[in-house]
Amino acid sequence: MSVLFGLLWPLERINATLLAIGKVIAIAALAIMVCLILGQVFFRYILNDAPNWTEEAARFGMLWMAGLMAPLAYRMGGFVGIDMLERALPRALSGLLSLILMCLTMWVLFIAWERGLNNHLDTISGKGCSASLRWPFGIEIGKCGAKFQNRFQYASLWVGVNLLILVNFELIIRQLIMLAGQGDRLSRLTADEDIAGAS
Repeated sequence: MSVLFGLLWPLERINATLLAIGKVIAIAALAIMVCLILGQVFFRYILNDAPNWTEEAARFGMLWMAGLMAPLAYRMGGFVGIDMLERALPRALSGLLSLILMCLTMWVLFIAWERGLNNHLDTISGKGCSASLRWPFGIEIGKCGAKFQNRFQYASLWVGVNLLILVNFELIIRQLIMLAGQGDRLSRLTADEDIAGAS
């Protein structure tokens, strides 16, 4: 049991720190995305001429917002869950079912990690150049020159999956500790566990 707590405490600190940083970046990405979309609407309908790069920049912000907020939502229990069977089972079986589902989730995340790396970042489309999104002030970087390389957008999936793997590993350790009857020694992940999850 001390081995599990020895793994859990540093992992909790790492996840809390990374997810706090990700949350700030995601909020900034959301704010920029909203401003870009509002600007595009203004320029299109008021001035009848919208810059073509705003739509792609808003999509860039949306991808990073989703990639950085999904791990935080998963850790806090914010994803929609169908838990009728889990609630109907005795506590020990319910905990075991949760552990099995988290292990299956880890398997899916490892597949997503490989696909995110090999099918998005390290492919022709990932190495391709953005259609309209350019670096500011005419800066030229890499083979795309002044244009963004697509992998800057696609990296959001891979970064998000890496964070989800860390969170899932933490949740598996927490579940093992709860199955061992030591759940009262765990810190709470949310201030109010009643608000976690969907109703």
